[in-house]
Amino acid sequence: MKIAVLGAGAWGTAIGISLSAHHDVTLWARDAALIAALRSSRSNQRYLPGHALPATLALEEELPRALGGAELMLAAVTTNGLRATLERVRAAGGSAPLVWLCKGFESERAKLPHEICAEELPPAVPRAVLSGPSFAEEVARGLPAALTLAAADAGFARRAARALHGAALRIYPSEDVAGVEVAGAVKNVMAIAAGVSDGLGLGLNARAALITRGLAEMTRLGTALGGRPETFMGLAGAGDLILTCTGDLSRNRRVGLALARGTPLAQALAALGHAAEGVYTARAVARLAGELKVEMPITRAVCRVLDDPQRARAAVQELLAREQKAEY
Repeated sequence: MKIAVLGAGAWGTAIGISLSAHHDVTLWARDAALIAALRSSRSNQRYLPGHALPATLALEEELPRALGGAELMLAAVTTNGLRATLERVRAAGGSAPLVWLCKGFESERAKLPHEICAEELPPAVPRAVLSGPSFAEEVARGLPAALTLAAADAGFARRAARALHGAALRIYPSEDVAGVEVAGAVKNVMAIAAGVSDGLGLGLNARAALITRGLAEMTRLGTALGGRPETFMGLAGAGDLILTCTGDLSRNRRVGLALARGTPLAQALAALGHAAEGVYTARAVARLAGELKVEMPITRAVCRVLDDPQRARAAVQELLAREQKAEY
């Protein structure tokens, strides 16, 4: 299958490396200088250093050429960058089925990726979300990972999952687009909270409690938006939440660790050198939860810490001082 991967960050590069073993893959980036550097070194030193790009992985800075003959497009950009990327795709005449890999809400409009796609793509274009516990570093190394691919069209979900499924990268189809997207978005916010908790030295018990209550928040919002409860117990929900809250490769967790040290947010992000979707998603999630009257205290606490890292310990105390009530 001829696949165009749109976005040459860490995840786009990793998925390109993984899929190029069995597919005809072209990796596109809007930054021509980045593509030139990738061509020169045959590695992505900026976003995924230490991983050689296979000779079979094509590199392209011209979008019409990247999309030429493509049978599937994979959008590996941030949620806030998805709309602009789809506008480019439309202008370039792209009409292949689309799978997006981003995990978040659009900051200004609090829209999920499938809502952005509905506004920017013709209705006839098949589309799906790919999400789950997956660090780019490990996918690039060929280590095992299991993901969920969800589409409203069950037939397309099965076909796309079958096409991308491999020995190491295991893909499971689903029809719960909203559930998979909300899980992927909110787990990033919870990972910031987990980083703050660990950075303050609150211990493993506290982290386990936070992950569990964070899963409850994810599920409340997700079901309010039409997601299925069982989705949040699966790969895209609990699986991705556990990975992102505990793994040292988690960007969002690393942001939380920095905030716990009192590091200003801008400085923490500059040191990270990558996008941390939870930072841009937290306020959109909190705003949407308020509109839907969904209780999300951890998310609100993360927003307070993002505004002022010096309030990290106070935000934790506010959570601990909440009124006692039944777990469910």
